[in-house]
Amino acid sequence: MSVAKNKPNVIKKSLIDAVLAGLLALIVFGPIVGVVLQGYSFELEPSRVAWLVATVTVGRFLVSLFLQTSKGMSLSQALERGGAGVHVLAPDHKSALRWAIPMMIVVAIIFPKFANAYLLGVVILGLIYVLLGLGLNIVVGLAGLLDLGYVAFYAIGAYGLALGYQYLGLGFWSVLPLAAIVAALAGCILGFPVLRMHGDYLAIVTLGFGEIIRLILNNWLSLTGGPNGLPAPLPTFFGLEFGRKAKEGGIPIHEFLGTAYNPDLKFIFIYGVLFLAVLAVLYIKHRLTRMPVGRAWEALREDEIACRAMGLNHVLVKLSAFTLGASTAGLAGVFFATYQGFVNPTSFTFFESALILAIVVLGGMGSTVGVVIAAFVLTVAPELLRSFSEYRVLLFGVLMVLMMIWKPRGLIRVSRTGVAPRKGVIS
Repeated sequence: MSVAKNKPNVIKKSLIDAVLAGLLALIVFGPIVGVVLQGYSFELEPSRVAWLVATVTVGRFLVSLFLQTSKGMSLSQALERGGAGVHVLAPDHKSALRWAIPMMIVVAIIFPKFANAYLLGVVILGLIYVLLGLGLNIVVGLAGLLDLGYVAFYAIGAYGLALGYQYLGLGFWSVLPLAAIVAALAGCILGFPVLRMHGDYLAIVTLGFGEIIRLILNNWLSLTGGPNGLPAPLPTFFGLEFGRKAKEGGIPIHEFLGTAYNPDLKFIFIYGVLFLAVLAVLYIKHRLTRMPVGRAWEALREDEIACRAMGLNHVLVKLSAFTLGASTAGLAGVFFATYQGFVNPTSFTFFESALILAIVVLGGMGSTVGVVIAAFVLTVAPELLRSFSEYRVLLFGVLMVLMMIWKPRGLIRVSRTGVAPRKGVIS
């Protein structure tokens, strides 16, 4: 490791960086780690704070020394170059996804045979957030419209199943397409008032829309049950039910098959249907991004004025993004309701919208593969970190900060395949 010639200045700069990092760690982590609440009293834990600050200080000193070496400088430059611009691939580039996707499908088919109910539940939750991330990725990642009330469409889908079952006797399969249509209409209704809004103004309006939906669900006691919520039905398979006992006139599936009752069977069925829904949404989104409407979304994201100057109808472009994104959230809401068997307003707070937005940002704006990976990271990781439940939100914030510093375009950047010039055309 070759250090720069002026060693005193290098060490001085590293010490200054280390001291500033230590002070920042003391300010941020001191109140969280050093104070332990016990009812109405508290205890101080200075040793834990001291260890944490010392670790941050020493780590920052070593990192600062490394970044001032030739290897560290080249690494910093490589990271800066990697995060800028659109990555253009060679015209004959063959994506590794042509092997990865079939392998993932095989693993997904085999997985339920070796998983218990807990693992199935975690993966189902991850797939639900994949749907939510894909929908918001259309609005935010492709069209560039900041939506902070996306959880409202998620709630419309979930309550659509619960209300349809409660008042109309509708089941899972009947509500699934209806919820997507109703959520799409809600997205279209939201899109009209915000056609002329951009940036922060758009974010505030969509945030207000999300809170309006949540408050309606919480306060309309006669319809939604308020904070008490509503039950949601399980899916059926050609009229066969997955419960231990069926409703009047129904047949449980274990009695039809002549086998013992298996409580995990309903989770396996939900997992299978949800996996097929995710594959369908992935395919549709992949095709849409390569169609004129997908290019129009990206043009709107890059420069709305130039988009309108090219003759594109920005009203239809915005409405199509809101509508398709909302319909995907409606589908996810139906799966969430049938998986939980119960819905109430506490599942649809602003934190859910922030989490879905984080999935899009961490995965990469406009990147489908990145959104899928980020959705599983942000849903599976909290389950793996249950022993650190007090610090899960803190770790989530640290992850966001690190990603924005080192990978501002997300885990996976959007790539474009180059076009080979035709013969006889001057390049």
